[in-house]
Amino acid sequence: MQVTIDKNSGYCFGVEFAIKMAEDEMEGADTLYCLGDIVHNDMEVNRLSQKGLVVIDREQLKEISDCKVLIRAHGEPPETYRTAIENNIELIDASCPVVLKLQHRVKNAYDKMAKENGQIVIYGKKGHAEVIGLTGQTRENAIVVMEEHDLEKIDYNRPITLFSQTTKSTKGFYDLKEKISQRIEKAKGAVEEVDFNANDSICRQVSNREPQLRKFAQDNDVIIFVSGKKSSNGKALYHVCKEQNERSYFVENESEINKEWFKCDDKVGVCGATSTPMWLMEQVMNHVQNWEKEGLITA
Repeated sequence: MQVTIDKNSGYCFGVEFAIKMAEDEMEGADTLYCLGDIVHNDMEVNRLSQKGLVVIDREQLKEISDCKVLIRAHGEPPETYRTAIENNIELIDASCPVVLKLQHRVKNAYDKMAKENGQIVIYGKKGHAEVIGLTGQTRENAIVVMEEHDLEKIDYNRPITLFSQTTKSTKGFYDLKEKISQRIEKAKGAVEEVDFNANDSICRQVSNREPQLRKFAQDNDVIIFVSGKKSSNGKALYHVCKEQNERSYFVENESEINKEWFKCDDKVGVCGATSTPMWLMEQVMNHVQNWEKEGLITA
């Protein structure tokens, strides 16, 4: 049995940058607060907590002062920065540059739409950390949509500017764009440029993984997809694998792997989300390889 790790899987630049900043800060301090899980992977969160990273929520942020708080790659709304100033908190800002640029674009579009009685629509998961940061640029007036029934929140007689959470599926974004166009046409008879401005704001480092992962899933007999269950990106990329290879399995760590998934002559591929650390994928690979060495895979 041959087991390989997808070389394109693992941390995106933004997550890698945030974790490096956290580790650098903790070298000179016993405790560093982090606003929310630094990454949607419990195994990595636990590893960093043992080094002194303490996860807090926004309510707890209001209660602390005179300390350092890390802002993770997902970015934060303006309210977080105001709280930090009021409470004398030093922010270690590890916001992803791609997310910061998108926040700026959303803020500018919101200011423009406000003058034109328009609407900002964000394709993303309501309550997701990045989406909270984006809606904060619109004073919480943005309409967040993910499923088709969410489209009922939009007024198709008013101008619409659409953005996407950076980690969403490219296919999902363009499907949504088409559905909005159809509803505008139904409401107004035609879709003019002033009616609808759709911005594909998906991170290319993320979206480029979809075609790479399709090929990886096709090239292997079994796919072990490693990701935290809270990762939106993980769910989307696992779905890409499952579409190409029915023998694809989603696991959070090696304890969830089943020997019955494998045959002796299988080519096994291990891959993961942009929030999956390489050390965890290596742990999964070693676990499967040890089973084979011990003769536990006999089918």
